[in-house]
Amino acid sequence: MTLRIVDKQWQQGQRMVIYGTVFLVMTLLILYSSNSSADFSSSFKVSEFHHKVRNTNLKKWAGKEGYLPVYGNKSMSLRCHHCALVTSSSHVLGTRAGDEIDRTECVIRMNDAPTSGYASDVGNRTSVRVVAHSSVFRVVRKPAEFLNHSESPAIIFWGPSSKIGRDAKGTLYRLIQRVSMTYRNMTFFVISPNKMQKFDTLFQKETGRDRKKSQSWLSTGWFTMVIAIEMCDNIKVYGMVPPNHCGRHPQPKRMPYHYYKPRGPDECVTYLQNERGRRGSHHRFITEKQVFARWAKQYNISYTHPSW
Repeated sequence: MTLRIVDKQWQQGQRMVIYGTVFLVMTLLILYSSNSSADFSSSFKVSEFHHKVRNTNLKKWAGKEGYLPVYGNKSMSLRCHHCALVTSSSHVLGTRAGDEIDRTECVIRMNDAPTSGYASDVGNRTSVRVVAHSSVFRVVRKPAEFLNHSESPAIIFWGPSSKIGRDAKGTLYRLIQRVSMTYRNMTFFVISPNKMQKFDTLFQKETGRDRKKSQSWLSTGWFTMVIAIEMCDNIKVYGMVPPNHCGRHPQPKRMPYHYYKPRGPDECVTYLQNERGRRGSHHRFITEKQVFARWAKQYNISYTHPSW
């Protein structure tokens, strides 16, 4: 009888030890997660790039041979003294910057960011629109918005050659071809495979990270910024947040990732999830913005709404 009581007490003691261990582990995991979130901004500061940056002169890096005309033999020769680069961020809403943007010599936009209904904040004019292969269908579906403008803008498509290359067997390039033959008032270009590789190399030189090995996708913002530097003497960027914005405390208020999708994902959640992501490929938005901050003085870039 005594042995049974002792055995029972020993089993109860074992359970208490197990329960206590589980509780301790769970508490440590919660604290670690909290601290990781709190310290996120400090782990992605510009100054924390420990590799030696190999500066590339993007003015000399430019080359019209990197932009292949989809129809005809036109060349990408647009040059501007002043440019407005309008991002797709909801930070542009309420700025009333539309008139200022429209007065700028050249206006650059991205993907399927519309102007209709948002002109007071983002303006109406478009000189160049940089479009990812994943956004082609969204642009083509709304010709009245993106293709029927009288200013004769240029549209530059970027993406893997398997998607938009001239030899691609898919329907995407053929679709771009048909559109370029229909809308003769516009000029359509695709970025050549050789230049696509140069964009990858530039990312590695500026960040010390191999794009493929680090499972990164370059964003449309990366392509657009480099193209803007190539063609513009001065660039004013509207709506882009600084690299440390999403790590601030208290956390910034919720802002939709796109100004034209008010119910879309939160901007900072999108940035942080992509920057932290290790499974599958992700955009490294914060890393890219660290590079943009470094380019600001070198290439006469200013940021507004918010100002950096």
